[in-house]
Amino acid sequence: MRKLTYYVACSLDGFIGDPKGDATSMMAFIDEEYLAFMNAEYPETVPTLARNHLGIDAPNKRFDTVIQGMGSYQLGLDEGSPSPYAHLRQYVATRSLKESPSPDVELIADDLVGRVRALKAEESDLGIWLCGGATVAGELIEEVDELVIKSYPQIYGSGMPMFGGAAFEPRDFVLDDVRTFGNGVVVRTYTRKR
Repeated sequence: MRKLTYYVACSLDGFIGDPKGDATSMMAFIDEEYLAFMNAEYPETVPTLARNHLGIDAPNKRFDTVIQGMGSYQLGLDEGSPSPYAHLRQYVATRSLKESPSPDVELIADDLVGRVRALKAEESDLGIWLCGGATVAGELIEEVDELVIKSYPQIYGSGMPMFGGAAFEPRDFVLDDVRTFGNGVVVRTYTRKR
């Protein structure tokens, strides 16, 4: 069974963006040390255009599939990239798009949980990256096997939560790893207790 990993950036108070999902303020913390870590440990999470620009020619290390919501996908579309992660199998959970802008991107309009369970059941040494956003993460909360939380040293006060719309129910995870950086970013990795 493959893992679904929610690899996500958030503020210290658990928000992945402002109320509309904008997290550009976190970009100020991407320095040389932190970028080197992300490129080495999670190269497949760097969009294809940025990989080309940065000269990243690394094989997929952890994931071969990405799932994202329309808000996350729209960021790529706005930059003229209808296939933002061409080095991965790409799925977008959306009811607003009726036709994919790219033959490399499959749209999921219904039964997101069922589709993710089918992907998790596939044979592969690599996992599935849940890119965001909050609503998709909320729908898939029971399917998340691993959390990689990149905490940026900012307090938002309010905004888009990590898991939007999820019902209150404590779900336990085990801390596997903590990595700290000179810029104040902390990356924590957790495994779901099942």
